[in-house]
Amino acid sequence: ACMLCGRAEADPDTCGRKLQKQGLCAHVFCLFFANELSQQRGEDTGFMGFLPEDIRHVINRAAWKRCVVCGESGATITCRETGCDRSFHLPCAVEGGCVTQFFGLYRSFCWEHRPEQTVEAAPGENTTCLICLDPVEDRKSYGTMVCPACKHAWFHRGCIQNQAIHAGYSGFCCPHCQNEYRFLMEMLTMGIQIPKRRPSWEEEGAYEQLYERHRRCDATVCLCPGGREQAEEEGPWQLLLCCSCAAEGTHRGCAYLRNSTASWECDSC
Repeated sequence: ACMLCGRAEADPDTCGRKLQKQGLCAHVFCLFFANELSQQRGEDTGFMGFLPEDIRHVINRAAWKRCVVCGESGATITCRETGCDRSFHLPCAVEGGCVTQFFGLYRSFCWEHRPEQTVEAAPGENTTCLICLDPVEDRKSYGTMVCPACKHAWFHRGCIQNQAIHAGYSGFCCPHCQNEYRFLMEMLTMGIQIPKRRPSWEEEGAYEQLYERHRRCDATVCLCPGGREQAEEEGPWQLLLCCSCAAEGTHRGCAYLRNSTASWECDSC
């Protein structure tokens, strides 16, 4: 288990990958958000720049601090508001309505002192989330958010967080007006984690199947002696693809097409 949040299994999108070295185990983001834990120069030092002796000191100091969300001890994250001593574990943040900002100083805020969206907007009657299409609350809240640019795009926090994970920095924008910079900065401030990588749909191999040409006869009864996969360059066993969708095919002989017929359209099209 991570010695900073106490979780053996935690959402990697929230806590980051788990690091183990010198008898210590910690999630990457648990390190960044831990109160009074400073990163040294050079990520090859200790745990991505966090020294083992500093981590142990934070763990010992947090042993008596109870999480205001789950009630368990060992809460290493404290609200950054001056005078507030509410502490919590990183995996408990969303459940407790806390905000953790995944950029810059990696600041954290409890439910009372968290940043709120200042845009003047209210959802109309029967407004739905643009992502999951389920209803949203009738006002801005921790769980219901709005685009600061167009003020018409409403969505659930969980839905926009999931979109951010897949889109990454270079692909994340308002699902309605496509605004990028203002939308991204607002979501970061509100505690949405946006990975610094390309969109998941641009990763190598993501669209390989789309480039594969259909290669079988889909006739109800295939008459070809060689089977549905056989295709010849001409004659009755030449394979024709639907001229509209190219997602279905037929042998000339199976569709009783003349050799002079240049195109064929499937029943669906």
